[in-house]
Amino acid sequence: MFVLTIYFLATWLVAVVSCQNTTGNGALTFTNPVLDATGADPWVIRHEGYYYMTYTTNDDIVLLRSQILTDWNIVEKKIIFQPPPGLNYSTDLWAPELHFLSSKWYIIFTADPHNDSPSPEVDMWCDFNCPAVHHRMYVLEGSGPDPWTATFVYKAQLDTYDQFAIDGTYFQHASGLYHIYSCWYRSYDAWPANLCITKLSNPWTVSSSFSERQIISSPTNAWEKTPYGRPFNDRLSSNEAPQQLTNPRTGQTFVIYSAARSDNRNYCLGQLELVGFDPMNPSDWRKHNDGCVFYQNPTEEAYGVGHASFTKSPGGNEDWIVYHGMRDPSNGWAARTIRVQRFGWNDNGSPRFPKPGYGPYNVPDGQGKI
Repeated sequence: MFVLTIYFLATWLVAVVSCQNTTGNGALTFTNPVLDATGADPWVIRHEGYYYMTYTTNDDIVLLRSQILTDWNIVEKKIIFQPPPGLNYSTDLWAPELHFLSSKWYIIFTADPHNDSPSPEVDMWCDFNCPAVHHRMYVLEGSGPDPWTATFVYKAQLDTYDQFAIDGTYFQHASGLYHIYSCWYRSYDAWPANLCITKLSNPWTVSSSFSERQIISSPTNAWEKTPYGRPFNDRLSSNEAPQQLTNPRTGQTFVIYSAARSDNRNYCLGQLELVGFDPMNPSDWRKHNDGCVFYQNPTEEAYGVGHASFTKSPGGNEDWIVYHGMRDPSNGWAARTIRVQRFGWNDNGSPRFPKPGYGPYNVPDGQGKI
C-alpha cells in the first residue's frame, strides 16, 4: 500500500509539472482544455482547500476532487449517483451542481426517463420536434460537512409544474432561496427556452404556485437565436444554464446564462443583473441586451463557449470562469471540452470576461505553492 501511495503521488506530481509550464520569467502557466476527455456543463466549487467538479456524463453523476484548478486529468474521481433503470430520472443526466445549503450538501441535476426520445403521441403536440419534453429537475442530499465522504441519496423532484425544465441552479438572496432554470411557456412549446424563477421553502421543495412562477428572461435578441437573428420563428432560441455571480467588492448580483444553441458556434453567455429587491419581480432584473458578454474567438478556434460556473483562486484574490467550448463546431456536442480562465470586473461592477482561448495563461494565485 505504501509503494502504491508513493507511486500515485509521484504520478500526480509529474502531471502537475507537465500541465504547468514555466515561462522565461519563472511564472507557472497552463493551457486549455483542463480535462482531456470530452466534457460539458462544468460546475466547480472550492471547499476547504479542494476544488470539486461535476459535469455532464449522461449516465451518472461523477464527482472529481483536486487541489489544482488548471488540470483535471489525474485527480480523485468517483461515481456518487447512478440511478436504476425505469425511473423518471434514469437517463440523460445533465448539468449536475454541488451546493452547500442549510448545513448539508445538495446536488441539483436534470434527467429524463426515455433517453431524450418522446413517443410520437407526445411529440405530435409540440410546435417543433421536442426531444427534451420529459426533462425535469431533481435533487440529491448528502449529510456531513465533507462532500467527498458524504453519501448522496435521492431526495426529491423539484416541482416545475410537469413542464420541461433543464439546467436548474440555486439562487441565494436575502429574501430566501430560489430555483432558476430553463423553461418553456407551455408544456409543448419546444422553443423558445426561457429563464424561469420560483421560490423554495427548502432545497427540494418549491413553494410558488404555477401562477406565481415568473419568466425573467427570454431569447429576444438576435444573438440569442440560432441561426443568428433568425427572423421567422423561435426554433432553437434558448436562455439556459443560469449561474449566480456576485461582485465581491460591490455586492452586485448577476445571473450569467447561456444563449443560442449549445451545439453551435454561436453559443455564448448573456447577463442579467438584479437591480431591485425582489427576484420574483421580472422588472427588478436588468438584461444586458447589447450582445454576449462572453463569445467565440475565431482567431483562436474557440467556439460555442458557455454553460459556465465561477470560483476563486487558491489564494482567494482572483476570480475564475469554468466553461465548455469547442475547437471544431461542426462536431457539435461531441466537440465540447472544459476550460478555465481568469476574469475581472468593469468600472460599473459588471464582470469583464476575457476572450476565450487556449493559452498559455498564468496559473491562479496561490496554486504555484502546492
